[in-house]
Amino acid sequence: MTATISSTDLALLYTRPGFLLRRAHQISAAVFEDECRSVGLTPAQFGVLTVLHASPGLDQSSLARALGFDKVTVLRVLRGLETRGLVQRSPAPESRRNLAVVLSPDGEKLLKQAQKPAEQAYERLMSPLSPEQQMQLVALLQQLTEGLEEHARASFVPPGQA
Repeated sequence: MTATISSTDLALLYTRPGFLLRRAHQISAAVFEDECRSVGLTPAQFGVLTVLHASPGLDQSSLARALGFDKVTVLRVLRGLETRGLVQRSPAPESRRNLAVVLSPDGEKLLKQAQKPAEQAYERLMSPLSPEQQMQLVALLQQLTEGLEEHARASFVPPGQA
């Protein structure tokens, strides 16, 4: 027996917040990677470089929390950045078991080069919305993530607020 999916079922799927958020994330990542192709950064890599620029010497666990990443993901991203010479890891001063991460001079330089294409990606992503809608979208997404954060596996804690 073959199951059939009605147009009503599809309409329900296509209006579910989770479906729309996942699709918006796919589009966001594609736009970012397209705009940042010249600097060779993914959204995750750009996020890591940005957080490390703002909070040099974070340990890997704190970096993961600051980005809402799991530890395996942040480790994978860090390994790629380290291979490219963009970050440096060394034992943390407060605990030799933890590794502190800092941007290398090349990492600082690349992050600076990435600012314009990252901003172009943001503008392109938000271009279908009016300035008021852009502010509303960001506010609603912040409210959603803050309201559900306790249910997430990887809790987001901005650096300096832990």
